[in-house]
Amino acid sequence: MKIVALAGGVGGAKLADGIYRLIPKVELTVIVNTGDDFTHFGLNISPDLDTVCYNLAGIENPETIWGRGSENWETMDLIKKLGGPGWFSLGNKDLATNLERTRRLNEGDSLSQITADFCEHWGISARVLPMTDKKVPTMVKTESGYLPFQKYFVKLGTQPEVSGFDFQGIEKSTPAPGVISEIEGADLVVICPSNPWVSIAPILSVPGILDALKKKIVVAISPIIGGEAVKGPAAKMYREMGLQPSALSVAEGYDDLLTGFVIDQKDKKLIKDIVSSFDGRIRILPTDTWMENRQDRIRLAGEVVIFGNQLIKEV
Repeated sequence: MKIVALAGGVGGAKLADGIYRLIPKVELTVIVNTGDDFTHFGLNISPDLDTVCYNLAGIENPETIWGRGSENWETMDLIKKLGGPGWFSLGNKDLATNLERTRRLNEGDSLSQITADFCEHWGISARVLPMTDKKVPTMVKTESGYLPFQKYFVKLGTQPEVSGFDFQGIEKSTPAPGVISEIEGADLVVICPSNPWVSIAPILSVPGILDALKKKIVVAISPIIGGEAVKGPAAKMYREMGLQPSALSVAEGYDDLLTGFVIDQKDKKLIKDIVSSFDGRIRILPTDTWMENRQDRIRLAGEVVIFGNQLIKEV
């Protein structure tokens, strides 16, 4: 079975990792959000790509899920002592990744080629693709004007109230090599439980990707459980955008893209409303979507794949 997963952030990395570790193995391609990418200390940093890759390689920080495991922060500590910015921390191992990525980008290599080479080095057999090789930074619209995503997310701790998002240059971007062909060849597309506003929306906004997805069996997993986000500011964003944070709101945000939708058991009461919103054109799987450990990731991934297989047989 060939699966394409759309992912960004910790939730996306967790489920992508669960799919990757299924036995028997599936053929997995992960298309990753790059709207979070930014430049810091002169380095080209790709937080979501690195989080996905570190998890697939099994070298992630087990406590934070992002960053490298067994990390040390000596360089960052010295930078802070010298008066440098310490709001975005890069461990020494993580610095190596970003230094080499930046060197190769400066020499003209593409982000997708660099990512493929990193995956080979880390022993990752899945294909990991940035959504685009172009720079399309996410800007967050707040009462104080537009803020770069990482300044809003990390430096300001998501405190400013948001009213919209702008993915700069997205209309002129193109999917990274392989993105469209991988979608077209997939048996199933899985939208991971990532933040719909800033992790999935940028991917869907790259010209050509949404049109390709509309021809496929697509299953999404809600990142909202019981009206709250498992992690991150997704629920806060829904409220500030004038929407009730719920699995229903997540499903409606994906409009007519979905064939199936996975929600947590706590939200079973919303099944009727979700089905009604889609005029009966959607199947719902209620289950335990909380991923506390790697075993939970694999269990949920297995349930999603079985659900997807059922949907494929019904078409």
